[in-house]
Amino acid sequence: MTFLKLLSTKLGHALLLYGGWGLLVMSFLDSSFVPFPVVNDLALIVLASQRPSRAFFYALQSTVGSLLGVYVLYALGRGGGKMLWRKSTPGSVARAHQWLERNDFVALLVASLLPPPAPLKVFVLTAGALQVNPVHFGVAMLIGRGLRFGAEAWLGARYGVQAEQYLKQNLGLTSLAVIALILGFTLIYRRVRQRARKASFGPGPTPT
Repeated sequence: MTFLKLLSTKLGHALLLYGGWGLLVMSFLDSSFVPFPVVNDLALIVLASQRPSRAFFYALQSTVGSLLGVYVLYALGRGGGKMLWRKSTPGSVARAHQWLERNDFVALLVASLLPPPAPLKVFVLTAGALQVNPVHFGVAMLIGRGLRFGAEAWLGARYGVQAEQYLKQNLGLTSLAVIALILGFTLIYRRVRQRARKASFGPGPTPT
């Protein structure tokens, strides 16, 4: 275990003692400067299993913390985030740039749902550098993070500590399944919209 992982794990355990507010701080740090890979997800499940009646509020606090964290990176990206990409591979930056130019909302939504080690921070910094609409950015992050943390809180409240083992074994597969559904609905929506546009223009002029 590297020093950074050891530090984040110990810090995560310390923040867990503060309940929902600890989750908020943990999610903020994980989405901005200090990585907590899966630690914040497991902490949410643990708290939700201990106090199922507060599961919704734990999910909400995790979502708010994450949203605040990504907005910090987004602001840094708008102010020259390319300097912060040095630790990222050029390929990951290029892919994020391509995805965001094609469809910023869906790309950010998918990135917010991907499990670690998905490069969420690269997408966030790239969105800032490309000056993606801050409202679209926030809504995509809110939906993605809300779905993820809401599902985890529900699992914890419903299945208790068993949900922790389930998350460890199936986080990647479950996230990919949700992303596949989102992409599928997006493609269907685009097809329907294209057909609606063609129908609104009507048939071309009849040659005389």
